[in-house]
Amino acid sequence: MAKVTFSEDLCKGCGLCVGACPKGIVKLAETRLNVKGHHPAEITDQDSCIACAFCATMCPDCVITVER
Repeated sequence: MAKVTFSEDLCKGCGLCVGACPKGIVKLAETRLNVKGHHPAEITDQDSCIACAFCATMCPDCVITVER
């Protein structure tokens, strides 16, 4: 099973990872802000992740880690 983690305090909420996810399970948090004042990315359904790492590849700040 894949495990995706985000360094939320480093995320700038650009949304590139959201558009890159083929399963549509990455989104920007709607109710939380990180220390920089941005809505961080989060995964909505960890079990549906196929560990393609497209989200991590698209992240310009390397805040996403995908473990297989």
